[in-house]
Amino acid sequence: MNVIAKSKPEENTASSWITLILAVACGLIAANLYYTQPLVESISSAVGLSSGAAGLIVTLTQIGYGIGLLFIVPLGDLLENRKLVVTLLILTAIVLIIAAEVRSAALFLAASLLIGVGSVAAQILVPYAAHLSPEETRGRNVGNVMSGLLLGIMLARPVSSLVENYFGWHAIFILSSGMLLVLALVLAKVLPARRPQTTVNYPAILSSMLQLLKTTPILRRRALYHAFLFGMFSLFWTTVPLVLTSPVYHFSSTGVALFALAGVSGAVAAPIAGRLADKGLIRAATGLSIVLVILSGLLPMLFAGGSILSIVILVAAAILLDMGVSANMVLGQRAIFALGAEVRSRLNGLYMAIFFAGGAIGSAVGGWAYAMGGWKAAMWVGVLFPVLALLYFFTEKKGVRG
Repeated sequence: MNVIAKSKPEENTASSWITLILAVACGLIAANLYYTQPLVESISSAVGLSSGAAGLIVTLTQIGYGIGLLFIVPLGDLLENRKLVVTLLILTAIVLIIAAEVRSAALFLAASLLIGVGSVAAQILVPYAAHLSPEETRGRNVGNVMSGLLLGIMLARPVSSLVENYFGWHAIFILSSGMLLVLALVLAKVLPARRPQTTVNYPAILSSMLQLLKTTPILRRRALYHAFLFGMFSLFWTTVPLVLTSPVYHFSSTGVALFALAGVSGAVAAPIAGRLADKGLIRAATGLSIVLVILSGLLPMLFAGGSILSIVILVAAAILLDMGVSANMVLGQRAIFALGAEVRSRLNGLYMAIFFAGGAIGSAVGGWAYAMGGWKAAMWVGVLFPVLALLYFFTEKKGVRG
């Protein structure tokens, strides 16, 4: 039986300033997933983690996020959304303070896991934005909110690097905790309540997710598209710091941070993609997004070396990559959010979890390929991901929405 049913008309109360608040909120929340990536060496030294175990700092945060996507985000279809998000923000703020103060490796790793779980609050706010939006502007509003989330992800690494340089690694956790507490107060004050109209309980919500995956071909297709693209995204941003700090380019950590800032401009594609989706151009925009990601992997191989031109090409590749990935993420969410208001949180949780797995594979494969054959080998492996997405895209029937 298909678990997607027709939903009742929604009260659409989204305004430009509420959309802006949601975009800022998603960015501040999602950034917590990536603050630690450039700080691994400093943190592991401070809490007594061996070099072999240092990678667990990032890995456990990502695992916590995956757990939250599958077990916390679906609560958005059951519980009042504003209260759920505010609760998660307060709990995450407390855990961030603990992470800043502990000197035990085990406690810090536990805190990292919980930070990942709490960061899924952003993925409750995205379908919340769709709930507040009329059909004709839903893609635009979701795109605007996602642009904030993506900016948070892209800015997190360079910001944490710069903060560490001036104040130490503890400061970013304290700063983020304070911002989340302020954010919780703002959201509690300004967001309209949204209580899902459902009679099912939490176990039924969870058990329905596998059925949703089986009976919703658009969800499977959009999730696979983005799993391939996010695999390339993760591979690129895992390996590009390695090549930039190598003898080829001689970048400092600050230089790598500035390079990452240059790629942030790719997030402008998110609201543009949302507008295209509202005009019924999801399929065409998807094809364009995939092609942009393929180009982002080919360009660095055509202009390799340590010249100024190769650095410019590398920056252009980063921007194209971020544009393609940002656009495709929004196109996917626009497609699945049209399936039914009462299951949006579950659909979003599944969508994010599947493509997040693609990103994890991309990071792992990228590190291996770079170690085995260097930058070019990593890029050739990375390009395979969007090429597979393009081949799968060619199987999509014209006229099928999403």
